[in-house]
Amino acid sequence: MSDLLKDALNLVQAYLHIKHPRPSTQYSIDNPANVSTILQVPDMDAHDAEHAIAQATQTLPQWRSLTARERSKALRRWHDLVLAHQEELALLLTTEQGKPLAEARGEIAYGASYIEWFAEEAVRAYGDVTPSNTGHTRLLTIKQPIGVVSIITPWNFPNAMLARKLAPALAVGCTCVVKPAEDTPLSALALAALAEQAGIPAGAINIVTTSRPAPIGEVLCTHAQVRKVSFTGSTPIGKHIAHLAASSVKRVSLELGGNAPFIVFDDADIPAAVQGALASKYRNAGQTCVCTNRFYIQEGIYDAFVAEYARQVALLKTGAGTEADTQIGPLINQAACAKVDALVKDAIRQGAKLTYQGAIPDDTQGHFYPVTLLTQVTEAMALTQEEIFGPVSALMTFKEEAEVIQRANATPYGLAAYFYARDIGRIWRVAEALDYGMIGINEGIISNAAIPFGGVKESGLGREGSRHGLDDYLETKFLCMGF
Repeated sequence: MSDLLKDALNLVQAYLHIKHPRPSTQYSIDNPANVSTILQVPDMDAHDAEHAIAQATQTLPQWRSLTARERSKALRRWHDLVLAHQEELALLLTTEQGKPLAEARGEIAYGASYIEWFAEEAVRAYGDVTPSNTGHTRLLTIKQPIGVVSIITPWNFPNAMLARKLAPALAVGCTCVVKPAEDTPLSALALAALAEQAGIPAGAINIVTTSRPAPIGEVLCTHAQVRKVSFTGSTPIGKHIAHLAASSVKRVSLELGGNAPFIVFDDADIPAAVQGALASKYRNAGQTCVCTNRFYIQEGIYDAFVAEYARQVALLKTGAGTEADTQIGPLINQAACAKVDALVKDAIRQGAKLTYQGAIPDDTQGHFYPVTLLTQVTEAMALTQEEIFGPVSALMTFKEEAEVIQRANATPYGLAAYFYARDIGRIWRVAEALDYGMIGINEGIISNAAIPFGGVKESGLGREGSRHGLDDYLETKFLCMGF
């Protein structure tokens, strides 16, 4: 074990020792690259979740009573600590989640960018003064923190997804209870430890680790003291969370599944489109909610695109994320591998052509799936209707612009879409016609802290990041002042 990983684990263990000195039960966090145990963490239950909510409720008056500038300074110190520990946090992330170390470094920086952004936005939760319709009243609107927030995060970006939710909530004065994904809680624990070092009160962030998420989730979504639930994950679970939260009319933010199309028109820059496709499809081994799920290539350039794309895909190296030249790491667990394999075999049975399939490391015990490229795919195949969440490209052709827009929109999901074209009229028509919350135009990577991240239809509710990112954590209060 490297010294950097030891430092990261020591940070987590010290935090756990203070919070849970004698946990009654624990469970193991395993490295998906070799299935070895990294660390054991408390296996909490519904009672622990209620205790965490009580801690957040108790800390809320203290935290929200600080000035916006004071909270901003605390978040800025947190941001600086995260970047100071970027290498340790990245190695911890790779060890528990599997992504290549270069991607993990990028995720730590990406997560820190949200902390920095909302440290700056903390002082901009502006209200309004509205002209009165009488001479003896003044009409004002103020913004106040919504209260205790439940946060439920996924395993594919265990640092950045949490930072993206915690930062705006804390910036406006909310306190939080966090349930990280059961497979990847270590990054969340490390973030919380650094937040306390930065001066954020101990009860402002409360981490609940568990191998049994359902009972915890029910408490976090129904408890009377919780005023908002923020969830990133699958659409079926998001619907269930919305149903639970509706029982007490809690505000809900949902960032759910996607089925992103990647469209390449015949006037596109093909080399640029290939590079954009590689970035969008194979980042994190295809385990991202905004990654390309369906490729649509216009007939006139199909052969040229496939030839170059297949050549580039064949160069991708699969291996443990800690190896310097790895580009494709393991999937999160064996169930994920089995799901991807079932989708690929189903497509091949229905006529898809296996144009390329790579190799996985010899004698590995890890959860690896080979890089795969399928052509002659149709919309009748399951992998075009649900998220693949693996390193598999599914390519189809199209003839006309109107046709591909209709096919791209023929899904209940609407998170992200991508297309490559150079005709300015086509760019505007297609961008406005695609029914998605985020569109990458001649770009395969679209996320940053300054943009409103989120989808439409069954891909979610609300937006994270940007100046809009504070809104879901604030209540609007109207003051009518007579004199």
